[in-house]
Amino acid sequence: MRISELADVSGVPIATIKYYLREGLLPEGERTSATQARYGDEHVRRLRLVRALLGPGGLSVARARGVLEFLDLEHDSVGEVLGVAQHAVTPAAPEGVDHARARGLVERWGWTVDPGDGPVLAALEVAVDGLEAAGFDLPPERLDGYARAMHDVADAEIAGVPLESVDAAVQYVVLGTVLVEPLLLALRRLAQQDSSWRRFGDLVGGLPVPPPPPV
Repeated sequence: MRISELADVSGVPIATIKYYLREGLLPEGERTSATQARYGDEHVRRLRLVRALLGPGGLSVARARGVLEFLDLEHDSVGEVLGVAQHAVTPAAPEGVDHARARGLVERWGWTVDPGDGPVLAALEVAVDGLEAAGFDLPPERLDGYARAMHDVADAEIAGVPLESVDAAVQYVVLGTVLVEPLLLALRRLAQQDSSWRRFGDLVGGLPVPPPPPV
């Protein structure tokens, strides 16, 4: 198909497709002349993926390019690659962060994690530091509750990793990490509203809602 047909099928404007081509987010089509190229279904799939990464995924063009480049690599084993796939979508760790408390927390929870996973351990450390700096009291039992809830989510996600090929597993982990995190945040906020209504008879923010249905 020509680029105009690709735009029609994908719903992505021609100008945007050309931008993605320039930025290396979309592979070049098969050249049919000096000014024309032919595109296929793989370009339609890639465009949907790019839109998901830049839209709901919230990635910058540079980070999206890195994720796509990682997905395009050849992979040898699921066990070796899943950690690398997660790192592909994890922001770089701040400089000079001491991971001691984060390591202590994961040990307390009995979790087996990569001891060299600086970015994720640093993210936990920075998050806990931020709570303390703001004077927000987070009792240990509540933090433990958060950890248990997230481990339940992780168990469900890992149970869904496809095993038919390494590439399918890597794509699942990368896209799941990028695209499911906004979903989890939205669900948390909606759950807070429901919990507030059940406890206080009102929503967070005071928005009017109908009473809950009878049980």
